[in-house]
Amino acid sequence: MIASPCCRNCCLNMQDVCMGCGRTYQEIIAWHSADDSGKAAILAAAALRLQQQTSLGIPRQANLDNSN
Repeated sequence: MIASPCCRNCCLNMQDVCMGCGRTYQEIIAWHSADDSGKAAILAAAALRLQQQTSLGIPRQANLDNSN
């Protein structure tokens, strides 16, 4: 089972992408019904988005949940 990348600090940008985990709104909704290969694809796309965001100088939303 693949764990959710949620950092419990959801903040969607203008493109409906979470600035905390990098998933789109639709990917967040689809997460619970996705199989492991679907979740892996979501994680890969989210990681790429976060990398692109960082390369543009856009800071990632800080994780405010100390349990992760």
